[in-house]
Amino acid sequence: MASSLSYVEFVMEQLSDAGTITCRRMFGEYGLYCDGKYFACICNDRLLVKITPAGGALVPDCPRGIPYEGGGEMLLPDVEDRETLTALVRVTCAALPEKKPRKKPVKKE
Repeated sequence: MASSLSYVEFVMEQLSDAGTITCRRMFGEYGLYCDGKYFACICNDRLLVKITPAGGALVPDCPRGIPYEGGGEMLLPDVEDRETLTALVRVTCAALPEKKPRKKPVKKE
């Protein structure tokens, strides 16, 4: 079951205080980025956030789930709790590595 665009837009609005939130279609679902960092996905109308030590400490009782078969465990935060959700995204993204610059292709002569 694919996620609805209306759910994706709702989640993005809930996260708007965390930074610049963008999404990309990925594998029939959606990947979420905050200020250019991939931090979460939306699968089957569920928000799943990457687990970091800081994020796990902030919401220790947060349920967890797997976005798709073969995927790793992620946090399933309450999307209605905008304040906690914003804090979770901020600490998660702060703990994630910076985006690696793309290498320029070598020109063949």
